[in-house]
Amino acid sequence: MATGLRTARMARGWSQDRLVYEMRRFADQRLLDIASAASLKTYISEWENGRRTITDRYAAILRPLLGVADDELRGTVAPQEPQADGYVDLLSRIDAAGSLSESMVPSFLAQTELLRTMDRQMGATGLVDQMNGHLTAMEEALTFAVLPGVRRPIATALAGAATLSAWQALDAGAVDRAWRRYELAKKAAQDAESPLYLAHAMGEQAYVLADAGRPQLAVELVRDAQRVHPERQSPRLRAWLAAAEAELCAAAGPEMESAARAAMERATALLPDDGEVRDVDLLSIFLNTGHLTRWRGNVLAKLGDASAMEELYTSLASADASFVRANSGLHCDLTQAHLARGELEEARSHLQKARLLANRTGSVRHRRRVEMLTGRL
Repeated sequence: MATGLRTARMARGWSQDRLVYEMRRFADQRLLDIASAASLKTYISEWENGRRTITDRYAAILRPLLGVADDELRGTVAPQEPQADGYVDLLSRIDAAGSLSESMVPSFLAQTELLRTMDRQMGATGLVDQMNGHLTAMEEALTFAVLPGVRRPIATALAGAATLSAWQALDAGAVDRAWRRYELAKKAAQDAESPLYLAHAMGEQAYVLADAGRPQLAVELVRDAQRVHPERQSPRLRAWLAAAEAELCAAAGPEMESAARAAMERATALLPDDGEVRDVDLLSIFLNTGHLTRWRGNVLAKLGDASAMEELYTSLASADASFVRANSGLHCDLTQAHLARGELEEARSHLQKARLLANRTGSVRHRRRVEMLTGRL
């Protein structure tokens, strides 16, 4: 039974009719020939109730529309490809992996960067197949890499890509996939002997716990991340982890307000004043004074602090339009800040902008926040 289809559809708040519309629009844009709207509605009902199998043709449309992997869509685990027997095949794979350190790792890193840019600007839902293939290629290479000098660069590349994939999965509402990808990232970081990648994966994984309703456990995890060889962590990563702790403490409730403020002060002190936007040692981290101002506004808005407004509007004035998902969150923060002051018209205006940006990227995570704020208007 393709219960995964129903789960993914409902996570987006789509009716079966809406899914039919989106499938038809997707097909029209790509000049694909698919069934009529009436037939598609019958197919969807039968797919969701297990009376019809989703064919590869329609799965290729549904995956990017809903932002799910193939096994999540079908509710099954994909079968393993049969492998050739004998030592010849094994040694061939080992030899191929041995040459990857110099020849393929730069390509892996470049592909991750491309997927990161596409995710930032367009959202993650249409990147599921590409990201799955990307991770599979790196996992395969790492499996057959023998010596530490060969394994470390591959594992480092895998840790960064798996962390990105996990955040994309969390944004798409695929919580189980997000958790497993963070575990993959942590294991790869340990294989790479990289406290930076390990701490970053732990810090992001804490958000899964917070979204699942375990804020205290989330705070404990992000604090543990800061204790992973802090002397080997970069200053920008340490600032990022402190800001993440501040946000998670603010979300945990009023009893952690002082801890949230202290963590944000620590983040401000730790952030290097070097004019850079990204961490040269960990390209996943985008953090400068402008980003931190936006983060501080987020924390203050969660705490109900009136000074959040100034921080958030300062961030809005300098916001990079390519950070579409982050800007959706910024408008959510401004909605929350205006609601705290009883300014309903301003709150509605920012909420509408947040909704449009969340829909543009297909972000289930931001759409949930938009719906929560809608209930307060």
